[in-house]
Amino acid sequence: MTIALRRLSTRAGDFEAEFARLQHWSAETDSAIESRVAEIVADVRARGDTAVLEYTARFDGVTADSVAALEIGADELRAALDAITPAQRGALQSAAERVRAYHERQLEACGRSWSYRDADGTLLGQKVTPLDRVGIYVPGGKAAYPSSVLMNAIPAQVAGVGEIVMVVPTPARRDGSSTDSRGERNPLVLAAAHVAGVHRVFTIGGAQAVAALAWGTATIPRVDKVTGPGNAYVASAKRRVFGQVGIDMIAGPSEILVLADGTTPADWVAMDLFSQAEHDELAQSILLSPDAAYLDAVAAAVERLLPGMPRRDVIRASLEGRGALIHTRSMDEACAISNRIAPEHLEVSSRDPQRWEPLLRHAGAIFLGAYTSESLGDYCAGPNHVLPTSGTARFSSPLGVYDFQKRSSLIEVSEAGANVLGPIAAELAYGEGLQAHARAAEMRLKL
Repeated sequence: MTIALRRLSTRAGDFEAEFARLQHWSAETDSAIESRVAEIVADVRARGDTAVLEYTARFDGVTADSVAALEIGADELRAALDAITPAQRGALQSAAERVRAYHERQLEACGRSWSYRDADGTLLGQKVTPLDRVGIYVPGGKAAYPSSVLMNAIPAQVAGVGEIVMVVPTPARRDGSSTDSRGERNPLVLAAAHVAGVHRVFTIGGAQAVAALAWGTATIPRVDKVTGPGNAYVASAKRRVFGQVGIDMIAGPSEILVLADGTTPADWVAMDLFSQAEHDELAQSILLSPDAAYLDAVAAAVERLLPGMPRRDVIRASLEGRGALIHTRSMDEACAISNRIAPEHLEVSSRDPQRWEPLLRHAGAIFLGAYTSESLGDYCAGPNHVLPTSGTARFSSPLGVYDFQKRSSLIEVSEAGANVLGPIAAELAYGEGLQAHARAAEMRLKL
């Protein structure tokens, strides 16, 4: 069966209208989900552990006498690392080392305190301190995501966060085939928690987990910030608790945009498009190229390779629903369109990617060259894979060390400085009608 993959051309008169339809995606959460999440969050805030236990039993099929029984101890995390295969253990540790090295560089570049004194001796500066406690949400159930553990926990650890609390749902199998009443605990996820330095792990998920982290319960400690991806209920809960705690972002469906000059094997690019399409039917995969024959070659590769993909039904739905092959006039125009899209993942699959990189202003992560597949960034290249989606790369950044720190301004005014700054402050304060502000500055003037 032929894939109905959308083909656009910037030369076409209806391109702008078609391009607008391609970009359209509503980030609004279903009103029924919003209403249900509001109830869950309020209930957890009011009843704490009791509500968490009830929702965990209802939604995950996991029952326990106490929330403490849903916590995984350090010994079990270490045992999980020992139990996985040597190949898995080596891959996990290698990925963790690269992620840690990258974020340590990030800490050196932007995560340090600084200060200076001006001519009159006044000290001005910035004090950077880590958050005391953060919560990281790791999806569970349909799939396991040890990479999400690394990407959320390691920058927090590098930033110096005092305590990292992880929540991960471990739903019981609905067919009753599991004999473990604790649900399906993935050893690779638990091993990743050990490698990444997570302090506490609770096997709970959903909106109830986010609410428990935001307000705290008798067993689950209250955190200062919640990070990590999740389903619509998790996203809605994060939106609802923002202000009580910090959050990283509200993530939409995954996206990849490939800018190609026609020199990369078509099969490689087709598989790169698949790599995001397989996430979700709402994921978006777009290819921009000035070479029409190359677009034909990639389309043929998609048709040929899709039947062999285990998640072909999801990939097909994603490509047909939100995917596109776009013929541009030039690579320069492709870069301009990319800036309008501001994609989560941006591959520059060309012979000379460094030529085009300066033209690219908006993207969560930029992958340069034919050998730089997006999947390497997802797992082990080093930079964080928690990235802004749905065009928010226009104004936001990947998750990083800076998300787990806060900044305090430092001001120490000398006597000479008070005589310089006092009249300025007083004049502006009187102009605003705030006499106490003005008088406080004037009292320190040397008469």
